[in-house]
Amino acid sequence: MAGSYDWELRPTLVTGGASFIGSALVDDLVGRGATVRVVDDLSSGKLENIQHHVDEGLVEFLHDDLRRPGASQRAVEDMSVVFHLAADHGGRGYVDLHQAGCASNLALDGNVFLACNAAGVDKIVYASSGCVYPNFAQADPTQEVYLREELADEPPFDADNMYGYAKLMGELSLKAYAREWGLKSASCRYFTVYGERGKEDHAVMAMIARAFVDQSPFLVWGNGEQVRNWTYVDDIVRGTILAAEKIDDGTAVNLGTMERTRVIDAVHEVLRSTGKQLEIRFQPEMPTGPLNRVADNTRARELLGWQPEVAFVDGLHRTIDWYFAEKNPLEVRELLEQGGLIERKTAVPR
Repeated sequence: MAGSYDWELRPTLVTGGASFIGSALVDDLVGRGATVRVVDDLSSGKLENIQHHVDEGLVEFLHDDLRRPGASQRAVEDMSVVFHLAADHGGRGYVDLHQAGCASNLALDGNVFLACNAAGVDKIVYASSGCVYPNFAQADPTQEVYLREELADEPPFDADNMYGYAKLMGELSLKAYAREWGLKSASCRYFTVYGERGKEDHAVMAMIARAFVDQSPFLVWGNGEQVRNWTYVDDIVRGTILAAEKIDDGTAVNLGTMERTRVIDAVHEVLRSTGKQLEIRFQPEMPTGPLNRVADNTRARELLGWQPEVAFVDGLHRTIDWYFAEKNPLEVRELLEQGGLIERKTAVPR
């Protein structure tokens, strides 16, 4: 199945397909003519993100939690390709402070993978994360470090909280299933994705939200020296589909720009481009995550022919324009005041 192929009428499942990244992937697949099914528990995603496709009969929607008995089997039935994006996840605050929720991804991923194997699914494409990389390699923001896939493929493992370990175990499981069972798969390590439909519990969207409501002082978690490589959602979707077409053996690829951007520089660009002059206050006591996380995307260029097409500043401006056109100031202000940057709706199976 490796290599370019026709998506027209291909039965395709997107787990977590009502979410920020998932719904963008659904848009692309529908545009390619795939027959799309979405399963989502709506703990993070919003049905409105894909409602127009559902109304037009282009997407079948299942409201279910893949941790529940039988849910994965129902979702993958008769599917050819499964894009597995569903996860218990939030932004930095959630990943640091909700270990049990993130640990449930071990069960979620295991359910989906075993159901895919039993159903004879042709390919699984797994949404992994830069959180699989060792913390010890990301501690010094003054160093120009680019994370190569091999660094997380073998011990010593030192992943980012339970979320990172769950993603790493998912990758290793898929490699074992590919090797021993012939279950074709690919893992895409997403790096700090942003863009339209993004949520305010992630850094770029939080910055935009604070500017939108003229938050003063403008709060910045940490000291602002953290280095990131924010990657625009359209580039992530394109790389994810290429991974489905070109990787069969469970190989993991970084999907991330190699632009190095400090948090404080992103803040200044948000304020500059929105015309806001707000006092900045740093919060070193808040969760910051690794201080130096930037992908090396050499493997993606070699295996997929992929590289990011949208520079951070351009994607940021697109996202700001969308946010200011779509959002309600009262609702955003309430979200910021009530801890919306750390919490998320939780749907724990009973």
